[in-house]
Amino acid sequence: MPTHGPDRRDAGPSLEQLLGLIAPGMLDVVVAPRGTGVPVADVALHDPGEERDDGSGAASGLILLAVGVEVASPEALDVLRGADRAGAAAVVMRRGERGPRAALVEAAGLGRTALLTRRPGRGWTEVLGGLRTALAHSAPAGAGGPAAGLRLGDLAGLANTVADLVGGAITIEDPQSRVLAYSRLDHEPDPMRRLTILGQEVPRWRVVELRESGFFRTLWNTDGVVRLPADARYAERLAIAVRHGSEVLGSLWAAADGRPLAEDAEDALRTAARAAVPHLSHHRTWGRAAARAREAAVHALLRGDVRAAPEAGVTADRPYAVVVAEAYDGGRDGQGGAPGPGADAVHDAAGQRVLDVLALRAAAYRPGCVTARSGRLLYVLVPAGDGETDPARPLLATARSAPRSVVLAGSGPVAAGLPGLPASRETAELVVRVLRERAARRPPGEAVSAVADHGEVVPETTVLRLLDRVEPLWGALSGQVHAMVEHDRAHGSAYGASVAAYLDASCDMGTAARHLHVHPNTLRYRLRRARELFGVDPADPSVRLLADIGLRLAARRTPPGPPPG
Repeated sequence: MPTHGPDRRDAGPSLEQLLGLIAPGMLDVVVAPRGTGVPVADVALHDPGEERDDGSGAASGLILLAVGVEVASPEALDVLRGADRAGAAAVVMRRGERGPRAALVEAAGLGRTALLTRRPGRGWTEVLGGLRTALAHSAPAGAGGPAAGLRLGDLAGLANTVADLVGGAITIEDPQSRVLAYSRLDHEPDPMRRLTILGQEVPRWRVVELRESGFFRTLWNTDGVVRLPADARYAERLAIAVRHGSEVLGSLWAAADGRPLAEDAEDALRTAARAAVPHLSHHRTWGRAAARAREAAVHALLRGDVRAAPEAGVTADRPYAVVVAEAYDGGRDGQGGAPGPGADAVHDAAGQRVLDVLALRAAAYRPGCVTARSGRLLYVLVPAGDGETDPARPLLATARSAPRSVVLAGSGPVAAGLPGLPASRETAELVVRVLRERAARRPPGEAVSAVADHGEVVPETTVLRLLDRVEPLWGALSGQVHAMVEHDRAHGSAYGASVAAYLDASCDMGTAARHLHVHPNTLRYRLRRARELFGVDPADPSVRLLADIGLRLAARRTPPGPPPG
C-alpha cells in the first residue's frame, strides 16, 4: 500500500469549501475517494522532475495542478499515482475532448487523492489564482463570519448580509466611487442613494464635495469607520475602507434606511470590512473573466444546455422564471416613441446604463438571481419559492423608475426544471414584443415604459406565435391583400393602413378616422377604393381575416420612421 505523510487536519479549509468559493464551472470532480471534506494546505504546480512521490508525504494536503497533462494522455496515470504516493489532497488535469480513461478513473477510486479536471476555456493561471485566493481567505476561524456561506465574489449577497447586520442600506464601491453592488431596497432610498444606484457611481459633484472636505482622505487613511452626519438633504452614513495590506480594494457605505442605524453598526461594519476582503480581491482579479464566463453559461442554459447550470450559478433542482428587459434612451428629441426593428438601440449608451442598473437590482432583489446581456436585452433568471407562481413581479415593478429611459420588461412562466427555461425565455421575449407593439401605437411624447407578466397578455402573445408560424407560408402566397400591400409599398399610398385601422377599431368608422387623424369621409373613400382596386372588402369575413393577418405581417417589414414629432 502507498505510504503517506501526516494528515494535516489543521492545515486549512476542505476541498469542498474551496470548490464552493471559486468561480462556478472552473473545476469538475471526477473521483474523490475520501470525499471532498479532505483538508487542503496549499496549491502547487506539479513538476514531473520534482520528487514528490517518494512516499514521504511531501505533497500532503496539496492540490497539485498538472499543467500540460490531459486526463486521456498516457502519462496521466503515472501523475495520479505519484500524487497519491506523495499524499496530495487532489490533482487537477486538463479535461480534453475525450475525458478520462476508465483505467484512470479506476485507479483514482482505489487511491486517496481526488482527481479533478479543468474545464475547457479556463486557463491554468485563472485556476491557480482562484484557488489561492479562496485558500488565503477561508481559514476555519472565519467560518462563522458575516460572509460565511457566500460564494467568493458574490458582492450582492455580501451587501444584503451586511445590511442585515448594520440595520441600514449598504452600497459597495470601488476606489473610484463606482457601484459594485448594493443591498435590496426595503424602503424608498434617499435622493443620494437613488442617484448613486441609477448612475452606478457617486455623482461627480458629490465626489468633489467629499474630496474637498477631506472626507476621502480620512476614509483612505484609517482602518476605522468614518461617520458622515445627516443633513437637510441626506440621511446619516457610515463608511469604511476595505483594504488588503496597504492596498485599498474599495469601501462599504451604510445609510439609514427609513430607520436609525443599529447601535452596534460601527462594530458590524468593521467586521464586514474584514469579511469583504476576499470578495473584493476576487472581484478585482477575476471578476470580469468570471462574469463573461458566467454570462455565456446563462445564455447556453437559456438555449437548453442544462450542463451549463453549475457555471451559470443556477441550482439544478430549483424552479426559475425568466425575465427579459429591453431599454433605450427615452429622451431623444424629447419624445417617447418605442424603437422599431431597425432602431440602433444596441449602441444606445443611455439604454445600456439602464440595463446595468436593472442587473444590479436583480442581483440585490433575491439570492440566486443571475443575469446575462444580449444587445439591448437583459435576461434575468429569478428563483421561485415553494408554490410561488409570480416571483418576478416585484422586480418588474422596479423597471418603471429609470429616468429619461424607456424600459419594456416581461416575465415568462415558472419553469419547474432546467429544461423548461428556454420556453420561459421565449414567452418573456414575446411579452416584450407585445409591449413594444403597444408602445409604438401610443401618441407622440407619451411615456411608454411598461411591464407585464406572461399571464396578462396571453391573447397577444398567442397571436404573435401564430403569425410567426404563418409568415413563411404567407410570403409564398398571393391575393388581394398582397396586391394592396405591394401597391402601398410602390406608390406610398395608405390603403393598407386605412384597412388596418378600420379592423383594429372593430369596423367603427369614427374611431378609425380619429386614429388616422383624417375625416371619416376620407376613410370611407379609401376603403371604397381598396375594394374597387384590390377586392379587399372588410365586410367579407374571409377577406377580413386575410387582411388582418397580411397587414400585421406587412407592418413587421415596414422600416420605422423617425420618432413622431
